[in-house]
Amino acid sequence: MPAYATNMRMKFPIVALTLEIITIILFGVFVVYDDGKSHGHKPHSNETHHDENPMDLYPMFQDVHVMIFIGFGFLMTFLKRYGFSSVGINLLLAAFGLQWGLLTQGIWHLDDGKIKVSIFKIINADFSTATVLISFGAVLGKTSPVQLLIMTILEITIFSINEHLVATVLEANDVGASMIIHAYGAYFGLAVARVLYRPGLRNGHENDGSVYHSDLFAMIGTVFLWMFWPSFNSAIADPGFTQLTAVINTYLSLAACVLSAYAISSLVEHKGKLDMVHIQNATLAGGVAVGTCADMNIGPFGAMLIGLVAGIISTLGFKYLTPILASNLGIQDTCGVHNLHGMPGILGGLAGIVAVALGKKEGGNAAMQAAALASSLGFALVGGAITGLIMKLPFWGQPPDQNCFDDSIYWEVPEEEEENEESLAHGDHSKNKAEV
Repeated sequence: MPAYATNMRMKFPIVALTLEIITIILFGVFVVYDDGKSHGHKPHSNETHHDENPMDLYPMFQDVHVMIFIGFGFLMTFLKRYGFSSVGINLLLAAFGLQWGLLTQGIWHLDDGKIKVSIFKIINADFSTATVLISFGAVLGKTSPVQLLIMTILEITIFSINEHLVATVLEANDVGASMIIHAYGAYFGLAVARVLYRPGLRNGHENDGSVYHSDLFAMIGTVFLWMFWPSFNSAIADPGFTQLTAVINTYLSLAACVLSAYAISSLVEHKGKLDMVHIQNATLAGGVAVGTCADMNIGPFGAMLIGLVAGIISTLGFKYLTPILASNLGIQDTCGVHNLHGMPGILGGLAGIVAVALGKKEGGNAAMQAAALASSLGFALVGGAITGLIMKLPFWGQPPDQNCFDDSIYWEVPEEEEENEESLAHGDHSKNKAEV
């Protein structure tokens, strides 16, 4: 086992401040306020429609913002000793990521050599951070803040290339981003997790689990995500009836998904009991899976059918597939992002191909939808593997196996918790915080 230097005192401040200073300089060179007089290319045709009032999209932006910071942050607090990191590092990565996303997405659509910031662009910047927060779930508990900042830069940069390819070059439809955010973020994270595989965690870890109140905290994230998902899937849809369609389809897909997730959870668990892991995650799969078709005329029943299937495959994934990935493929997926974002993301991409082939979207092209799905998966797997190799370098301060899933290696933890820890350890030398 290599000895990792986990003291962050110099590494973390240097990396964080250097990245922020570089970002500020780039903003100084490239970024201006949107004056409403843009002549450049639009990332999505719909930006032009929001000229009436530049603040029209602000409520949608706020909803997406809540999802990124409360939804994703609290969804990951289920681990018994990792709540500070889940919510705290989520805030760090999203705050840096949205700045970087604004630059990397904006660079494709310069207007007189400048990136003009509008509500539409900051919504898209928030979207770019969602990919990182999804991937964060796959490596939760096993990475340092410095490693995760490195992942953020690389993942959002690659995301921006794929998004440009899908939206502008292929002209594929993916309004709720099943392919470019969910499938991409999940498979990127799984590729990173595979490269960072820890044989020492093969038989589990005492802190890789929940307690009663940590599962309750995670439900806060679930409910916020569930409530605001219609905004996520409709935020960049064309205003008017198209946007309304996206809201309704998402709303109904999520509702149907809850029923199938609960039903399958009861079906596969001991004595028909419900499993909190399924309820926290699989109930959201309908939002992921309906994303690509959200603005298409698939009919309310079509949206509900997608949600029903998503809830089933997500729950079955948590129950049966996650252990197989861990034992046979060496993919230790802490949050089960494959089940919430990966498979439902692919389901969404496939549903989009079928819907476009059936003529549910004017001007759609089924072959381009398929190419968009393939591109998103390809960039995710290759990009994630390369990013994982960079993150694996020994000087980023990753935690040793025995200190995984434990806040106290990177956070000041209140004393009461420290005492519990000592009693848990029974004088066990694996808790030698002082020497770390």
